[in-house]
Amino acid sequence: MSSDPRASLAIIGGSGFYDFFGDDATTVELDTPYGAPSAPITIGQVEGRSVAFLPRHGRKHEYSPHTVPYRANMWALRTLGVRRVFGPCAVGSLRADWGPGTVAVPDQLVDRTSGRDQTFYDAGGVHVSFADPYCADLRAAAIASAGTELPMKDHGTMVVVQGPRFSTRAESRWFAGQGWELVNMTGHPEAVLARELEMCYSAIALVTDLDAGLESGEGVSAANVFAEFERNLVPFKALVRRAVAAVDGDDTCDKCRILTGTGVQLPFELPQ
Repeated sequence: MSSDPRASLAIIGGSGFYDFFGDDATTVELDTPYGAPSAPITIGQVEGRSVAFLPRHGRKHEYSPHTVPYRANMWALRTLGVRRVFGPCAVGSLRADWGPGTVAVPDQLVDRTSGRDQTFYDAGGVHVSFADPYCADLRAAAIASAGTELPMKDHGTMVVVQGPRFSTRAESRWFAGQGWELVNMTGHPEAVLARELEMCYSAIALVTDLDAGLESGEGVSAANVFAEFERNLVPFKALVRRAVAAVDGDDTCDKCRILTGTGVQLPFELPQ
Protein backbone atom coordinates (compact mmCIF):
# COMPACT_ATOMS: atom_id res chain seq x y z
CA MET A 1 0.00 0.00 0.00
CA SER A 2 2.93 2.36 0.66
CA SER A 3 3.74 2.55 -3.07
CA ASP A 4 0.30 3.94 -3.88
CA PRO A 5 -0.40 7.67 -4.04
CA ARG A 6 -1.78 9.21 -0.86
CA ALA A 7 -4.35 11.91 -0.20
CA SER A 8 -5.55 13.45 3.05
CA LEU A 9 -8.85 14.80 1.70
CA ALA A 10 -11.46 13.22 -0.54
CA ILE A 11 -14.52 14.22 -2.53
CA ILE A 12 -17.30 11.72 -3.11
CA GLY A 13 -19.29 12.95 -6.10
CA GLY A 14 -23.02 12.35 -6.30
CA SER A 15 -25.51 12.01 -9.15
CA GLY A 16 -24.10 13.81 -12.19
CA PHE A 17 -20.76 14.47 -10.47
CA TYR A 18 -18.66 11.72 -12.02
CA ASP A 19 -15.26 13.36 -12.49
CA PHE A 20 -13.20 16.11 -10.93
CA PHE A 21 -9.71 16.00 -12.43
CA GLY A 22 -8.18 16.02 -15.90
CA ASP A 23 -6.05 13.41 -17.63
CA ASP A 24 -3.08 14.20 -15.40
CA ALA A 25 -4.74 12.58 -12.37
CA THR A 26 -3.45 9.29 -10.98
CA THR A 27 -5.89 6.38 -10.97
CA VAL A 28 -5.81 3.89 -8.11
CA GLU A 29 -7.72 0.61 -8.11
CA LEU A 30 -8.29 -0.94 -4.71
CA ASP A 31 -10.01 -3.89 -3.13
CA THR A 32 -11.25 -3.90 0.46
CA PRO A 33 -12.65 -6.40 2.96
CA TYR A 34 -16.06 -5.16 1.75
CA GLY A 35 -15.40 -5.56 -1.97
CA ALA A 36 -14.38 -2.99 -4.54
CA PRO A 37 -15.42 0.67 -4.23
CA SER A 38 -17.88 2.23 -6.67
CA ALA A 39 -15.10 3.04 -9.13
CA PRO A 40 -11.33 3.44 -9.35
CA ILE A 41 -10.23 6.43 -7.28
CA THR A 42 -8.47 9.34 -8.96
CA ILE A 43 -5.96 11.52 -7.13
CA GLY A 44 -5.10 15.03 -8.27
CA GLN A 45 -4.07 18.42 -6.96
CA VAL A 46 -6.31 21.21 -5.67
CA GLU A 47 -4.46 24.33 -4.51
CA GLY A 48 -1.36 22.26 -3.80
CA ARG A 49 -3.24 19.62 -1.82
CA SER A 50 -3.48 15.97 -2.88
CA VAL A 51 -7.18 15.15 -3.18
CA ALA A 52 -8.89 11.84 -3.90
CA PHE A 53 -12.08 11.69 -5.95
CA LEU A 54 -14.60 8.85 -6.01
CA PRO A 55 -17.91 8.91 -7.92
CA ARG A 56 -20.45 7.53 -5.43
CA HIS A 57 -22.65 5.89 -8.07
CA GLY A 58 -19.81 4.74 -10.32
CA ARG A 59 -18.40 6.40 -13.41
CA LYS A 60 -21.56 5.68 -15.40
CA HIS A 61 -24.08 5.68 -12.56
CA GLU A 62 -24.03 1.92 -12.20
CA TYR A 63 -25.19 1.95 -8.57
CA SER A 64 -28.59 2.95 -7.24
CA PRO A 65 -28.67 4.60 -3.81
CA HIS A 66 -29.46 1.37 -2.00
CA THR A 67 -26.72 -0.62 -3.80
CA VAL A 68 -23.80 1.81 -3.44
CA PRO A 69 -20.91 -0.06 -1.75
CA TYR A 70 -20.67 2.51 1.04
CA ARG A 71 -18.43 0.47 3.33
CA ALA A 72 -15.98 -0.33 0.52
CA ASN A 73 -15.92 3.33 -0.52
CA MET A 74 -15.08 4.67 2.92
CA TRP A 75 -12.58 1.91 3.72
CA ALA A 76 -10.75 2.49 0.41
CA LEU A 77 -10.47 6.21 1.05
CA ARG A 78 -9.15 5.69 4.57
CA THR A 79 -6.61 3.22 3.16
CA LEU A 80 -5.27 5.97 0.88
CA GLY A 81 -4.67 8.23 3.88
CA VAL A 82 -7.89 10.22 3.65
CA ARG A 83 -9.00 11.76 6.92
CA ARG A 84 -11.39 14.45 5.66
CA VAL A 85 -14.27 13.94 3.21
CA PHE A 86 -16.66 16.24 1.40
CA GLY A 87 -19.79 14.53 0.09
CA PRO A 88 -21.39 16.66 -2.66
CA CYS A 89 -24.89 15.39 -3.43
CA ALA A 90 -28.14 16.19 -5.19
CA VAL A 91 -31.13 16.86 -2.93
CA GLY A 92 -34.79 17.73 -3.13
CA SER A 93 -36.00 20.76 -1.23
CA LEU A 94 -38.80 20.60 1.33
CA ARG A 95 -39.06 24.39 1.39
CA ALA A 96 -40.43 26.46 -1.45
CA ASP A 97 -37.93 29.24 -0.72
CA TRP A 98 -34.97 26.89 -1.13
CA GLY A 99 -35.37 26.46 -4.86
CA PRO A 100 -33.28 24.61 -7.48
CA GLY A 101 -29.73 25.90 -7.66
CA THR A 102 -29.54 26.51 -3.92
CA VAL A 103 -26.56 25.00 -2.09
CA ALA A 104 -27.04 23.88 1.51
CA VAL A 105 -24.50 22.69 4.06
CA PRO A 106 -26.66 20.51 6.33
CA ASP A 107 -26.02 20.29 10.05
CA GLN A 108 -28.41 17.42 10.85
CA LEU A 109 -29.45 14.09 9.32
CA VAL A 110 -32.52 11.87 9.70
CA ASP A 111 -32.22 8.24 8.59
CA ARG A 112 -35.27 6.74 6.88
CA THR A 113 -33.37 4.01 5.01
CA SER A 114 -33.67 0.29 5.65
CA GLY A 115 -31.57 -2.80 5.09
CA ARG A 116 -28.30 -1.00 4.36
CA ASP A 117 -25.00 -2.06 5.89
CA GLN A 118 -24.44 0.92 8.15
CA THR A 119 -21.59 -0.11 10.42
CA PHE A 120 -18.14 -1.65 10.28
CA TYR A 121 -18.58 -2.93 13.82
CA ASP A 122 -20.69 -6.05 13.53
CA ALA A 123 -18.82 -7.35 16.56
CA GLY A 124 -17.11 -5.81 19.55
CA GLY A 125 -19.83 -3.60 21.00
CA VAL A 126 -18.51 -0.35 19.49
CA HIS A 127 -20.91 2.60 19.66
CA VAL A 128 -20.00 5.95 18.09
CA SER A 129 -21.41 9.35 18.99
CA PHE A 130 -23.51 10.75 16.15
CA ALA A 131 -25.46 13.60 17.76
CA ASP A 132 -23.78 16.01 15.36
CA PRO A 133 -23.31 13.96 12.20
CA TYR A 134 -21.19 16.46 10.28
CA CYS A 135 -17.74 17.82 11.06
CA ALA A 136 -17.89 21.43 12.23
CA ASP A 137 -14.52 22.25 10.65
CA LEU A 138 -15.50 20.95 7.22
CA ARG A 139 -18.91 22.61 7.42
CA ALA A 140 -17.19 25.92 8.13
CA ALA A 141 -14.91 25.44 5.12
CA ALA A 142 -17.89 24.62 2.90
CA ILE A 143 -19.84 27.64 4.12
CA ALA A 144 -16.82 29.86 3.53
CA SER A 145 -16.78 28.70 -0.12
CA ALA A 146 -20.07 30.44 -0.95
CA GLY A 147 -19.99 32.39 -4.20
CA THR A 148 -22.34 34.61 -6.15
CA GLU A 149 -23.63 32.10 -8.71
CA LEU A 150 -25.34 29.70 -6.32
CA PRO A 151 -27.17 30.93 -3.19
CA MET A 152 -26.11 29.12 -0.03
CA LYS A 153 -27.87 28.06 3.16
CA ASP A 154 -25.55 27.41 6.10
CA HIS A 155 -27.73 24.79 7.80
CA GLY A 156 -30.45 22.24 7.14
CA THR A 157 -31.76 18.86 8.22
CA MET A 158 -31.43 16.26 5.48
CA VAL A 159 -33.77 13.28 5.65
CA VAL A 160 -32.32 10.29 3.82
CA VAL A 161 -34.86 7.95 2.20
CA GLN A 162 -34.30 4.46 0.90
CA GLY A 163 -35.01 5.06 -2.77
CA PRO A 164 -34.61 4.43 -5.56
CA ARG A 165 -38.16 5.78 -5.87
CA PHE A 166 -38.95 9.38 -5.03
CA SER A 167 -41.25 10.30 -2.16
CA THR A 168 -45.04 10.32 -2.33
CA ARG A 169 -46.76 13.66 -1.74
CA ALA A 170 -47.90 12.46 1.67
CA GLU A 171 -44.37 11.47 2.67
CA SER A 172 -43.01 14.77 1.42
CA ARG A 173 -45.61 16.76 3.38
CA TRP A 174 -44.77 14.70 6.45
CA PHE A 175 -41.04 15.43 6.13
CA ALA A 176 -41.68 19.14 5.63
CA GLY A 177 -44.07 19.15 8.58
CA GLN A 178 -41.22 17.98 10.81
CA GLY A 179 -39.29 21.11 9.94
CA TRP A 180 -36.77 19.25 7.76
CA GLU A 181 -35.42 21.13 4.74
CA LEU A 182 -33.79 18.57 2.43
CA VAL A 183 -34.44 15.04 1.16
CA ASN A 184 -31.78 12.75 -0.26
CA MET A 185 -31.07 9.05 -0.89
CA THR A 186 -27.33 8.61 -0.19
CA GLY A 187 -26.41 10.65 2.90
CA HIS A 188 -26.77 7.60 5.12
CA PRO A 189 -24.82 5.44 5.89
CA GLU A 190 -21.98 7.41 4.29
CA ALA A 191 -21.75 9.94 7.12
CA VAL A 192 -21.80 7.42 9.97
CA LEU A 193 -19.29 5.14 8.27
CA ALA A 194 -16.92 8.08 8.03
CA ARG A 195 -17.41 8.70 11.74
CA GLU A 196 -16.68 5.04 12.56
CA LEU A 197 -13.40 5.29 10.64
CA GLU A 198 -12.56 8.58 12.37
CA MET A 199 -12.77 10.65 9.21
CA CYS A 200 -14.20 14.16 9.23
CA TYR A 201 -17.22 14.39 6.91
CA SER A 202 -19.49 17.11 5.56
CA ALA A 203 -22.20 16.96 2.94
CA ILE A 204 -22.55 19.78 0.43
CA ALA A 205 -26.03 19.60 -1.05
CA LEU A 206 -27.21 21.05 -4.37
CA VAL A 207 -30.98 21.45 -4.63
CA THR A 208 -32.26 20.04 -7.92
CA ASP A 209 -36.02 20.10 -7.36
CA LEU A 210 -38.90 21.03 -5.09
CA ASP A 211 -40.21 17.86 -3.52
CA ALA A 212 -43.63 16.48 -4.39
CA GLY A 213 -45.43 17.59 -1.24
CA LEU A 214 -44.91 21.30 -1.83
CA GLU A 215 -47.76 23.16 -3.49
CA SER A 216 -45.30 24.48 -6.06
CA GLY A 217 -43.84 21.01 -6.66
CA GLU A 218 -45.14 18.99 -9.58
CA GLY A 219 -43.58 15.68 -8.61
CA VAL A 220 -39.98 14.68 -9.16
CA SER A 221 -38.51 12.95 -12.21
CA ALA A 222 -34.99 11.62 -12.62
CA ALA A 223 -34.63 13.43 -15.96
CA ASN A 224 -35.35 16.80 -14.37
CA VAL A 225 -32.99 16.10 -11.46
CA PHE A 226 -30.09 15.27 -13.76
CA ALA A 227 -30.82 18.24 -16.02
CA GLU A 228 -30.86 20.68 -13.11
CA PHE A 229 -27.66 19.24 -11.66
CA GLU A 230 -25.94 19.50 -15.03
CA ARG A 231 -27.04 23.11 -15.39
CA ASN A 232 -25.29 24.04 -12.14
CA LEU A 233 -22.39 21.59 -12.30
CA VAL A 234 -19.65 24.05 -13.30
CA PRO A 235 -20.28 26.57 -10.48
CA PHE A 236 -20.93 23.70 -8.04
CA LYS A 237 -17.55 22.13 -8.81
CA ALA A 238 -15.93 25.53 -8.39
CA LEU A 239 -17.58 25.85 -4.99
CA VAL A 240 -16.28 22.43 -3.96
CA ARG A 241 -12.77 23.43 -5.03
CA ARG A 242 -13.00 26.54 -2.88
CA ALA A 243 -14.17 24.40 0.04
CA VAL A 244 -11.12 22.15 -0.36
CA ALA A 245 -8.85 25.20 -0.41
CA ALA A 246 -10.51 26.53 2.76
CA VAL A 247 -9.81 23.37 4.80
CA ASP A 248 -7.16 23.98 7.43
CA GLY A 249 -5.06 20.90 8.15
CA ASP A 250 -4.91 17.35 6.88
CA ASP A 251 -5.73 15.17 9.87
CA THR A 252 -8.98 14.24 11.58
CA CYS A 253 -10.17 16.96 13.93
CA ASP A 254 -10.33 16.23 17.66
CA LYS A 255 -14.14 16.06 17.71
CA CYS A 256 -14.27 13.43 14.97
CA ARG A 257 -11.48 11.32 16.47
CA ILE A 258 -13.85 9.59 18.83
CA LEU A 259 -12.35 6.10 19.27
CA THR A 260 -8.57 6.39 19.33
CA GLY A 261 -7.23 6.92 22.82
CA THR A 262 -10.59 6.36 24.52
CA GLY A 263 -9.92 2.79 25.63
CA VAL A 264 -12.51 1.33 23.24
CA GLN A 265 -11.38 -2.08 22.03
CA LEU A 266 -11.86 -2.20 18.26
CA PRO A 267 -12.37 -5.61 16.61
CA PHE A 268 -9.82 -4.67 13.91
CA GLU A 269 -7.14 -2.10 13.20
CA LEU A 270 -8.21 0.98 11.30
CA PRO A 271 -6.50 1.20 7.91
CA GLN A 272 -3.59 3.62 7.84
